[in-house]
Amino acid sequence: MISEEEKEELKVELAKLEDEISTLRQVLVAKEKHLVEVKQKLGISLMNELKQNFSKSWHDMQTTSAYKKTHETLSHAGQKATAAISNVGTAISKKFGDMRSHSIGYSIRHSISMPAMRNSPTFKSFEEKVETTVTSLKTKVGGTNHTGGSFEEVLSSTAHASAQSSLAGTRLPESEEELQC
Repeated sequence: MISEEEKEELKVELAKLEDEISTLRQVLVAKEKHLVEVKQKLGISLMNELKQNFSKSWHDMQTTSAYKKTHETLSHAGQKATAAISNVGTAISKKFGDMRSHSIGYSIRHSISMPAMRNSPTFKSFEEKVETTVTSLKTKVGGTNHTGGSFEEVLSSTAHASAQSSLAGTRLPESEEELQC
């Protein structure tokens, strides 16, 4: 138990401490304002400070033994990976060279015939997409022929339309009156 006299002394001490803390806060605020004014006069901005702090931190980190060890390990691993990729590339090139030397008179061009290619699912899918696109375009442009047609018809009509658009620049006379002018 604390006596009444000790309680009173502690209360007085508490009040003094609170006053000192309040005074110190006011002094600190005033010092911080003065600091900002001095920095402004020197042209030091918050961004400059951040850059300096970042540069210092980056430098400090690079000088640590952990960073140096990690950098060394990653560098070594990169060199090993580069060598491995180079070896794979060399092996593939050699394999293609071997294949080329064993294929007397054979070429990839002759490996797939045109009819076989045209009957492939990939080509059929492409053909259908082209037909759908052309039909859609004709509908939007207002063409009268709304049938999809075969792939050859689509190509033919596209070539014909292209030829007509190039002739449109050189307009032909439509009547005898225009011819006589």
